[in-house]
Amino acid sequence: MKLRVSPAVMRRVAPAIIDPLARSWRFRLRHRERWQRLVDTRKPFIYLLWHEALLPLLWQHRKQQVTIVVSEALEGQYLSDYAARIGYQLLPGSSTRGGARALLGAIRALEDGCVAFTPDGPRGPRRDIKPGVVRAAQRAGAMIIPLHARASSAWHLRSWDRLFVPKPFAEVHLGYGEPFAVAPGTTGLEEGIAQCAAALAGVEQELMR
Repeated sequence: MKLRVSPAVMRRVAPAIIDPLARSWRFRLRHRERWQRLVDTRKPFIYLLWHEALLPLLWQHRKQQVTIVVSEALEGQYLSDYAARIGYQLLPGSSTRGGARALLGAIRALEDGCVAFTPDGPRGPRRDIKPGVVRAAQRAGAMIIPLHARASSAWHLRSWDRLFVPKPFAEVHLGYGEPFAVAPGTTGLEEGIAQCAAALAGVEQELMR
């Protein structure tokens, strides 16, 4: 998605458009207890979500002391400005730029709470799991909880991720998968990547029922 708008302009425009729209959405949560258990026990955990579902999930989990990894590219600046405004802590970096710094930052952030990763961001390929999220969980001893969203009606952008924006008053169905841990070593890393893909697919299937 290529936008030719300065971050300063987006900082003024985005809240005026997104906030009223998001307040009109009607969220329907499935298996919220899976997420709540992690919160109640104060265990470090990672939110795992596809980039396409980012907007409604950002809104639902705002002001919950979540750290998100944001791209250092211009599109990432749009996201980081808006996310900071609605209560997120920011961790610059991506799989292509600042990845090592982001990984170390995520491990530190997990000592105090939770971090959200889009494993196919910031530029794709769509729904391709990059290993950073699994490495962070492995090194920090954190759980991973997959989550996904779909909307009863939405606009779909012509971007690499097919980002969707729920329309006014849409029902947004949000589902949480079973949390899981990553085993140590190279084998654990490989199995963790496969489990991430399977877990996200499972949440999506549950939302389609």
